[in-house]
This record gives sequence, structure tokens and C-alpha cells, in this order.
Amino acid sequence: MAIKSATCEEETNTNMNTNSNHGSGGPGEEEEPEEGEIVGGDGESKQSTTAVVHQPHPLEHSWTFWFDDTSAKSKGSAWGSSIRPIYTFSTGEEFWGIYNNIPHPSKLTMGADFHCFKHKIEPKWEDPVCANGGKWTATFTKGKSDTCWLYTLLAMIGEQFDHGDEICGAVVNVIARQEKIALWTKNARNEAAQMSIGKQWKEFLDYNETIGFMFHEDAKRLVRTAKNRYTI
Repeated sequence: MAIKSATCEEETNTNMNTNSNHGSGGPGEEEEPEEGEIVGGDGESKQSTTAVVHQPHPLEHSWTFWFDDTSAKSKGSAWGSSIRPIYTFSTGEEFWGIYNNIPHPSKLTMGADFHCFKHKIEPKWEDPVCANGGKWTATFTKGKSDTCWLYTLLAMIGEQFDHGDEICGAVVNVIARQEKIALWTKNARNEAAQMSIGKQWKEFLDYNETIGFMFHEDAKRLVRTAKNRYTI
């Protein structure tokens, strides 16, 4: 009996020691995970997720879209009094975001003017940058200027003109049976620069009709009797 009792006691002590070692987490021994525990080690491979960042494409100048509805003017109101800025953009992405969400010339109502000018230049004769300038004008039948308007915008904001510093902006004007696109420039008397701009503009648009250049000072002084100073 004594021997059996001693043996049982020894076995009991041995089992207790064994269980104690498994739970002790002693040196050199790995601890078994508990239920629900996530096992991970420094040696395990980790996947890294890299977000794709699209860098914007900045333009050389910022540009502002302006809108004017001449048909909504009250009698006696000054010219240009109803022009208002719509949005200023400075990257290619911003341009397309605006262009794709605004009416194109063929969808504008009669009497509407839509402008795109370099930022801080107002589409008015009185603006200091425009005061001594003029404009090239191309004429289209009703509903046929959409593509040429887009090409004009892209040529301006993409700095495609050799005399790009001369460019103030452009405007599309919708009248009864026509649509007109005018390209405004700074120095009307710089004939060489204006002729270069006019020739390049026709090439960009693939426009085969004659275009004319009118001085702003003539337009203000002579109104409907003003004539073109240059033609291509």
C-alpha cells in the first residue's frame, strides 16, 4: 500500500510539473495559442497595399470661364454688366471636369456669350490688358461651332500659339442664325504677332473661310461700321 501510494503521488507531482512547464512560457519554449488568438510572426510575409495617386497636369496659366446672356439684359444697361465668372481652372483635369458638364455652343440659347479668358483678365474692352487689343473672328452656321470651340480652348490652354503671351482669351457668341468664335489678343497694332496667331488658329481649326481681325478701339468708336484691319 505504501509503495502504491508513493507511486501515485510521484505520478501526480510529475503531471503537475509537466502542466506547469507548458503554461509557464519559459525560456526557449513557445507558448501555445489560446482559442481565438491570431498567430503572427516577424518572419511571415506581409502584403503592402500601395494607393495609386494620379498627379494633376498643371497648365501654364489659370483660366476662367465667364457667361453672359445678352437677351436677359434690361434696357439701358451697360455692355458687359451681366457678365459673370463661372469657374477658374488651373489643371487639365479641372478643365475636362468643367467642359464635360457645361452646355456646348450648339446648346446655348440665342444671345448667350460664353467666354474663356486668362485668370484676372475680364472679357471686356475696358480691361487694361484688352484695351489696346483686338479680335480674330470665325463664323459658323447654327449648331456647327462645337468642335472648333473645343479646339480653340485646347490651343489656348495648351499654349499652342507661337505668340501665346498675346492671347487674352476666346468667346463664342450665339445669334439668330449663326455662331461666332472670337479670339481676343493684347496688342492690336503688333501686326506680325496678330497675323501669326490668325494663321495658326485657322490651321488648328482646319477652317477654310476668311477670318478678319478688328481693333477694339474701332469697334467701340464705329460700332456696326467698324471694319477689319487684317484678314487671312
